Amino acid sequence: MPVTITDVQTILTQPAGSRLIVVKILTSEPGLYGLGCATFTQRFQAVYTAIHEHLRPFLIGRDVDRIEDLWQMAMVNSYWRNGPVLNNAISGMDIALWDIKGKRAGMPIYQLLGGKCREAAAVYSHADGGTNEEIEDSVRALMAQGYRYIRTQASGYGGRASRIPKPEGAVEGSYFDPREYVRRTLNAFEHVRNTVGEDIELMHDIHERLRPIEAVGFAKDMEQFKLFFLEDPLAPEDNAWFRHIRQTCTTPIAMGELFNNPGEWLPLIQDRLIDFLRMHISQMGGITPARNVAAMGHMYGIRTAWHGPGDVSPIGHAANLHLDLWAPNFGIQEWCRFNELVYEMFPGTPEVREGYMYPNDQPGLGIDIDETLAARYPCTNEIIGWTQARTPDGGPARP
Repeated sequence: MPVTITDVQTILTQPAGSRLIVVKILTSEPGLYGLGCATFTQRFQAVYTAIHEHLRPFLIGRDVDRIEDLWQMAMVNSYWRNGPVLNNAISGMDIALWDIKGKRAGMPIYQLLGGKCREAAAVYSHADGGTNEEIEDSVRALMAQGYRYIRTQASGYGGRASRIPKPEGAVEGSYFDPREYVRRTLNAFEHVRNTVGEDIELMHDIHERLRPIEAVGFAKDMEQFKLFFLEDPLAPEDNAWFRHIRQTCTTPIAMGELFNNPGEWLPLIQDRLIDFLRMHISQMGGITPARNVAAMGHMYGIRTAWHGPGDVSPIGHAANLHLDLWAPNFGIQEWCRFNELVYEMFPGTPEVREGYMYPNDQPGLGIDIDETLAARYPCTNEIIGWTQARTPDGGPARP
């Protein structure tokens, strides 16, 4: 008799800043369940509804072993597809089914993918500051903890403009000045390289804050600092501009956290226009599509660098880690440094020591959730402020 899905539960919790969405699939085998990440922190209620009202009735009674079949059918069951809400819902399902598969096999998921290519995954963390000296201190503090790869910003995404003369009646928003951001960032990287040296790998995230032609020039200007990669220089809508960056400089490019649709990443892989694949595992639909994209990237000499901020749940980070350990073309893994409460709420959350993330080698994902503790930290709804980006004249900008 096949093991079937008896219920699909959605757990919402907020142990830190981000609203996390966890999918729990219960089965007809007593005590057997799987956990998946469906975190879309800015629209968590929409994902909850998609799971509870649509995906749950679709899944109940289905065979847990048919991961590929269920993924394909869930993706097209709504007819309209490749959007962030439904993709996150499907990702929660997919990761939970892989968790169940590993538990039934008595193996970690990386074994089911083909086994380890490495013992641990090198990670990077984030340095920032309002002045060059603060940025340098932040970099050195991470180095002292064993990090050898550090993403370095100058006062956050797009910087924080010191003085913006807004027009009269300008609306509220998260203002930044693209030109000042470019100048301050170049100055900050010159300072860090001159003081910290060449032995540390540096990254930077534009976060789509520049117009395409500005991003092309910025990538060229950053070439002198020998970045490990420059992240999200363009918005997904501007993918055609990647060819101009490639023709202009050799700065390695990482892209993908906003991608939903294979049509967004396939041309960049096929034309070798990026160097690192940076998709958000739940945004793209889970382990199943990530495995396929990693394998394709390997054929084109492109490495992985999966999105790993605080708005990826610990379950999502565990899924990232299993892919990292398996993929021959692994590059680097982003790490957000969870607090102690998160580790208590999610037993088995991957641990980072001296710049490496290690698995615990338990079956499946190797992670669980304390639902009683999670319930003590319910999600709070809010109107997101930082995504209301505006340029000096008050015009709306991509965040």
